[in-house]
Amino acid sequence: MDKISLLFQVVVAFSVYFVWIFRYHNVIAEFQQFGYSDVFRNFVGAAKISISALLIVGLCYKEITLYAALGMSFFMLSAQLTHLWVKNPFKQRLPSLIFLLMSLFIAAFNCGII
Repeated sequence: MDKISLLFQVVVAFSVYFVWIFRYHNVIAEFQQFGYSDVFRNFVGAAKISISALLIVGLCYKEITLYAALGMSFFMLSAQLTHLWVKNPFKQRLPSLIFLLMSLFIAAFNCGII
């Protein structure tokens, strides 16, 4: 389980980096579709990139991993709710759902539930 949790930390963190750095044009389009402001989009991006950095740091300093995973879970749950609110198809909701489940697994493992 430890190796799965560590793998999920790396996958979630680098996926967020990839989306918010290399696929930023998609992020802009989605936030416009959602009706959210540029300031809010930038806040979410900065927060998710910071939390991703904490997930990576958590590979060496386990005590911050739980908080980083819970923070990422919050943002992924918010993404799910927003996708539902604007009635996006399941295909568009799937990535944030997968990352939500991975983040919850990381949190559950690091607080001793699993």
